[in-house]
Amino acid sequence: MMTPMRYILLVLGVIISIHYILSFTHEEYGKATSISNIAEQWAGPKPNPPYKTPVPDEYYKPDAPLDLQARKSNASFVMLVRNSDLSGIMSSMKQIEDRFNRKFQYPYVFLNDEPFTQNFKDHIQALTNTTVEFGVIPSDHWHQPSWVDEDRATKSRDEMVRNNVIYGGSVPYRNMCRFNSGFFYRHELLQKYRYYWRVEPDIKIFCDVDYDPFLVMEDQNKVYGFTISLYEYQATIPTLWNDVKSFINANPDFVAPGNAMEFLSDDGGESYNLCHFWSNFEIADLDFWRGEAYSKFFEYLDEQGGFYYERWGDAPVHSIGAALFAKKEQIHFFNDIGYRHEPFQHCPQGDVHAKGKCWCEPSQNFDYEWYSCLNRYDRMFS
Repeated sequence: MMTPMRYILLVLGVIISIHYILSFTHEEYGKATSISNIAEQWAGPKPNPPYKTPVPDEYYKPDAPLDLQARKSNASFVMLVRNSDLSGIMSSMKQIEDRFNRKFQYPYVFLNDEPFTQNFKDHIQALTNTTVEFGVIPSDHWHQPSWVDEDRATKSRDEMVRNNVIYGGSVPYRNMCRFNSGFFYRHELLQKYRYYWRVEPDIKIFCDVDYDPFLVMEDQNKVYGFTISLYEYQATIPTLWNDVKSFINANPDFVAPGNAMEFLSDDGGESYNLCHFWSNFEIADLDFWRGEAYSKFFEYLDEQGGFYYERWGDAPVHSIGAALFAKKEQIHFFNDIGYRHEPFQHCPQGDVHAKGKCWCEPSQNFDYEWYSCLNRYDRMFS
């Protein structure tokens, strides 16, 4: 016969068993009846570090709607990048957005020789409210053509490696230079645009750009804009100028009157002084590259094989094309756009620096260093 104490112990045992079963099968019950929760109710809530408490909404100022300009140019940013460039191109794009495009809302076109990953697309699209398109480069626009003599090309690369020529042994770098020289503007995603601004990973935009450079190009009939100019490595283009002279001798009507030959040559075109516009930044007219003069110029150069037998860069090819087939007044120096691409930078000076709220150190400016060609550009207008 059970005593009252045994009944009490039996009931307690059943209650405790049910408690443990509910604790394991019902998470919310377990949390509510945990010893720590019960103790907190007696002692009051445990304090959190201050940063765990969100800033109250009353301190936030919502973005004021931006008054988008009534008139825009038919233009886009163009970015040739790989999936592995995500961090660097996000940094560049964030600066473009903060310094310029948050106000002007121009679209972006991203190009790659392989499909962009969804992770890449998601991170890029999170940086802007404007249109972003992602495209794959056609194989024949990117890879070394089958007609290139690979034995000759290999010997040339090996020789450049022995001579420590930058990117001398790289085929992908040559593919990129050839693509930028004569194919990027043919991509289907760019066909609907007239102007573009080229942006590369890990650049710096130092100043607010509070005006529309695309409209400046359009209204003033400019075809090419730059921020940095410098000398090319002679070892990368030993025969380029001879081929340029052969083309213009055969096609003299393509050479524009009042051109910028003076920027390229110190002896009326007999030799090349190696000056070029650094094409990692360029704001330019796509129709200029699509035009007959530059199209035939590129096709002729491509047939010579110098992109692979040597290491012709898109910067001298673009620069020579713009300087010969446009008037010098159609080439524009964007003095007020502070810009850095390692290892050189353009930092606006004086009132221009102050007006743009630039954050570069004015003394760190490549414009008139010994390796810069800006003085030659200036002399064309003096």
